[in-house]
Amino acid sequence: MTGRDLRALFSTNDRSVQAAEAFTNRSSQWETVAAALTEHLQRISAPGFDAEDLEAPRNHVLVFHGVGGIGKTTLSRMLEAALTGAGRRPSQWGEPGWPANRILPVRIDLARSAGTDFEQLVLAIRAALTRIGRPLPAFDLALRRYWEANHPGEPLEEYLRRAGLGSRFGQALPQQMQSALADVAQALMLPGTIGSVVGQVTGALIGALRERRQTVRALAGCARLADLLEAEPDLEALSFYPHLLAWELARLPEGKRVVPVVLLDTFEDIGDRTRRDLERLIQRTVWLLPNAFWVITGRSRLQWADAALQGQLDYTGPAAWPGLAHTAVPAARTPAPAGTARQVLIGDFSPEDCDDYLARRLTRDGQPLISEPIRQVITARSHGLPLYLDLSVARFLELSRSGRTPQPADFDHDFPALVARTLTDLTPDERHLLRSVSLLDAFDVPLATRAAGLAHEGPALRLTERPFVREDPFGLWPFHLHGLIRSAVRNADDTTDDRWTEADWQQAAQRAFTTLGEQHHNSPGPDRLLLIACLRQGLRLARDHRLELGWLTPAAWTYVSDSVWEPLAPPDTDAGAGLGTPADALVELLSALARRQHEHRSRTAARLTTVIDSRLLPDDLQHMALYYRAKAYRDLGDSAASQAGMQAVADGDTRLAPAARRGLAHLARTAGDFPTALAAAQTLGWEGRHHRVEGDIWWPHGDMDRAAVAYAAARDEAEQHAIAGEQATSQAQRAFVLAFTDPAVADDELALAQQLLTGLDLRATTLTTRIAALLRDAGRDDVGIDDRAQALRADIHTAGVTYTELTLELALAFHHAVREAHDEMGAAISRLHAATGGGDYAYYSDIAHFMAGLPLEAASRARWLDGQQPTRQRWRTLVTTRRDHLHVPQ
Repeated sequence: MTGRDLRALFSTNDRSVQAAEAFTNRSSQWETVAAALTEHLQRISAPGFDAEDLEAPRNHVLVFHGVGGIGKTTLSRMLEAALTGAGRRPSQWGEPGWPANRILPVRIDLARSAGTDFEQLVLAIRAALTRIGRPLPAFDLALRRYWEANHPGEPLEEYLRRAGLGSRFGQALPQQMQSALADVAQALMLPGTIGSVVGQVTGALIGALRERRQTVRALAGCARLADLLEAEPDLEALSFYPHLLAWELARLPEGKRVVPVVLLDTFEDIGDRTRRDLERLIQRTVWLLPNAFWVITGRSRLQWADAALQGQLDYTGPAAWPGLAHTAVPAARTPAPAGTARQVLIGDFSPEDCDDYLARRLTRDGQPLISEPIRQVITARSHGLPLYLDLSVARFLELSRSGRTPQPADFDHDFPALVARTLTDLTPDERHLLRSVSLLDAFDVPLATRAAGLAHEGPALRLTERPFVREDPFGLWPFHLHGLIRSAVRNADDTTDDRWTEADWQQAAQRAFTTLGEQHHNSPGPDRLLLIACLRQGLRLARDHRLELGWLTPAAWTYVSDSVWEPLAPPDTDAGAGLGTPADALVELLSALARRQHEHRSRTAARLTTVIDSRLLPDDLQHMALYYRAKAYRDLGDSAASQAGMQAVADGDTRLAPAARRGLAHLARTAGDFPTALAAAQTLGWEGRHHRVEGDIWWPHGDMDRAAVAYAAARDEAEQHAIAGEQATSQAQRAFVLAFTDPAVADDELALAQQLLTGLDLRATTLTTRIAALLRDAGRDDVGIDDRAQALRADIHTAGVTYTELTLELALAFHHAVREAHDEMGAAISRLHAATGGGDYAYYSDIAHFMAGLPLEAASRARWLDGQQPTRQRWRTLVTTRRDHLHVPQ
């Protein structure tokens, strides 16, 4: 359903352009309204419903709230149209389940620009009810008395015309009010001259009601009528008159009964939340008119169910308004069940809805004027906010007027109007807080308060209730800004009077950064989730605002020490951009370390080289980059480069010196110098992972039991130090060595390794467990060893972990040896020879010969701890034991 968009129409001389106000389907909101209204109709039709009950909880209010520009007013208008008649209901919306003539929609715009006051609200509701075609004497008499007391000499007809109510609802109200006055005067048998004087009629009626005269029995059923007529006819009294309207509606005959659906739009504009004068009058009206149904749209959720407002409003708390308790729900694709939360956060348009909206807003000859590439850019930038779509349409027309064809790049744009619309109804403290938290990906009330430099949390608490603040109750920091609002506040030109200077933004960034560091430092115990969250936000702030590293340095060391490797790089990091500050270098360093689980090791080495060559990091972090580049070189098979890096770190006596000495021991082992490697292992201690290094030495000797004991000790030591990554790696190695000896035991060990790997991102360790699973099944024909090996080889090539491919070849050699597949064994040995021609892991070819019981044509330079023959015997025994276990014929 569309109408003329006059602003767009008057923005171009091209009369072939058709500008329409496109209405994008909001069927889920309609379904929510329909379900709630159906439940309301059933409730007020039930025998036990009492319109005069002042104590029963109210569930006749439905609230749609959301950020400015999300489409609340459009939704309110479309609901009014849909409730007015089926012909005005969008085709996507389903049929309602009630008679059309029973619903009476009344839409009231509370925007400041509309100038609506409380008198107009009451008169609008009563004027709409003139459709019934009969007076409502109890209410009409009270309203007439109020009018003459507060508007002496001003005809009601003129007021209705001036307020626009006459054109909307006609001029029947004054006649119906006069008819009600005359009917009461006649019932009281007053002289004609007196019957037209409202004061004397009400005085006589009050006396008759007090005396319970039969002549006024029709009105005597309204228990509080006399009290309301006796009260001073001021604005306060007017706010209680809807009680009379509720009574009148409840006693209408069946054929005349209607249910007003009052749509109050732009509720955020009713006044100051600190005083709530107008809100109190409106809330009283809603409470006292329980047989009407109310649909309220505004930026913020309705706070009436908050017990803290007691004293500011008449009716507060969750017992009074059970559906308005602070359990606001987003608009769903299906209506909420009856009796559930009645506060609905209007969601953003889907990408499909955005494209549809843009395609239909501007057309020429029935075809979209805005091209699909431009629509895609606008949709991506909009985060689904309709206001952004409207502003982009205006920009499209503006660019077209300049004489050039708009291009997609023209719409990678932030609009200052979004900032103005967002800030318009915020208090100064809330505006300050909004700008402060726009620097953060997520926040809670204490973090927002400290980041803003405020001494009290009240403004932050109020800000979290705003619709542009989204909540994830399961997040460490549960709140975050709507993506587009955050981008606009941070990046758009700010034309407001209290806009920030660059120095203001820099100070706010430093406050936020310091606060994050304090949260990390003050954590009562090791909290990996908090560490990662603080690092992600802290790295962004330090990078974007060129801050000193400060607490990021110890946090980076804590991150590395656990060997878990969650992704850390802040969003929109450009790895190809130059490094200009220490923060840039630290972001790239930690990103490279995390991404090495998903990138080829050559890529990791290149990224770390860029960090090292920048010379931006302090010495200890520079050594971190050197160490992990040396590890990458080792994985790539470049032992010389790896040794040079490890030696530089070991000589530096920094935090990674023990790990570098372990790296040197590994390099000695890869070269086959086992005595040197073992001697080094015995000096490493826990920091150098001495037990794991020992296990790595014992298993190439075929001493799997001794290796398994060493790996178990490494695993247990890692558990004591709460190093999850090391614990999983040691357990995976234990499963690997035991897979050579006992498949049943290996099953249990693999299960534990996979359990320890849950939630971790350790690519090489995961590959080790897959090789261990293949070893466990070695010698069998029914488990697809060749196919599994092929898949493993592809994943290893992707990772660039050379030594893992050698381990896979050794596992395949074990499989072929058990099966006595001589040709396949020969091929495996040839592959090992080719892959170890540089000298590293050359003894793997020796081990393959040992497995198969083949003589060595040319032994490697390996220095076995107890000689070649005992090592040969242990490997051959592993093969024959497996053959016996599988009953492979000799």
